[in-house]
Amino acid sequence: MPAPIIKVDAISKSFGAFKVLDGLSMQVMPGEKLALIGPSGSGKTTILRILMTLEKIDGGHIQVDGEQLYHMERNGQLQPADERHLAKMRQKIGMVFQLFNLFPHKCVMDNVTLAPMLTKGLARTAAEKRAMELLDMVGLADKAKAMPAQLSGGQKQRVAIARALALSPKIMLFDEVTSALDPELVEEVLNVMRKLAAETDMTMLLVTHEMGFAHDFADRVLFFDRGRIVEEGKPDEIFRHPKQERTQSFLKKIIAAGHRV
Repeated sequence: MPAPIIKVDAISKSFGAFKVLDGLSMQVMPGEKLALIGPSGSGKTTILRILMTLEKIDGGHIQVDGEQLYHMERNGQLQPADERHLAKMRQKIGMVFQLFNLFPHKCVMDNVTLAPMLTKGLARTAAEKRAMELLDMVGLADKAKAMPAQLSGGQKQRVAIARALALSPKIMLFDEVTSALDPELVEEVLNVMRKLAAETDMTMLLVTHEMGFAHDFADRVLFFDRGRIVEEGKPDEIFRHPKQERTQSFLKKIIAAGHRV
């Protein structure tokens, strides 16, 4: 068996008096497609932000691709990681956010090429060649010179996916990437993610309320509640035969709200 590409060991995280992660442990295997589901405030997005080093942990340890994420070894001792170590680890991971986060004053091409040129020292010609390949993959090759304000929400989100892929990460994190979109634009973004899942061996973690998509996309589903993983299993096990009462009650509410699972 290969080693896990992500290993989370008893991490905790609080915002003031609110404990959002409570001794959370989990493992993700290389190439695995993982869906994180659960009520708002259950810790799903926080674990993605922690993996992306946008939030620091209060306790515990995380390994990514065989290396400590928030610690580094010096003289046989684990010490808090410095910014240089965090920047190196960050290059292994790409993240797509709910609200796109494109640079509004830069065209699509510049949004996709900026990070590889700055962080990897890629020449502009090489960065633009790669960007065009990625924009073609997400169906937006004809929008390379467009400004974000000229794009629909679905197009902006597809540019954001291309931008995250431009750094060739081993791990991709998707945080509620369709929740800010009009319903008719959701499918175009989900289709890009289906393509990514089918055609690459990238490890992918998805936080979503699109239960039907989570069922079709994921190798494994984790149900979060109050900072812990209450239940995990294959999509059919979680969505068709959940064992825990908390999972059953959550899915009943989702179905009652008209969502497919």
